[in-house]
Amino acid sequence: MPIRSASARWEGNLTEGTGTVRTGKGGLSGNYSFKSRFEEGEGTNPEELIAAAHAGCFSMAFSKGLADAGFTPTSVETTAQVHLDKTDAGMTVTRIALESVGDVPGIDAADFQKIADGAKENCPISRLLSPGAEISLNARLV
Repeated sequence: MPIRSASARWEGNLTEGTGTVRTGKGGLSGNYSFKSRFEEGEGTNPEELIAAAHAGCFSMAFSKGLADAGFTPTSVETTAQVHLDKTDAGMTVTRIALESVGDVPGIDAADFQKIADGAKENCPISRLLSPGAEISLNARLV
């Protein structure tokens, strides 16, 4: 399997400095700053990138689970909200809320939910993050 990479460059101090992040193959790049991470400033931040990775991984795992069960999804759309909270240990990702909507012809709600729950437990990013963060899922069939 390939090894994936990304890079980041930061210039200046924590509160006034600025940085850039870039995925290894250049598919994503963006600016980040103290304000984009801890306030509502322009740019991206590490937690947003984690959210994108988790939403993408879950959507693919869910799609595979559906196909393995004999249901070809028309689409799976997932949003991940990463919660960065101040704890006794410092700023910590405490929870991630996944919201997923699937257009899956021929499946009933119970099978849809069962497969969604399996994808939440077994996608590689969920497995990486679940020891430290609570992961919730709201999956809806359209």
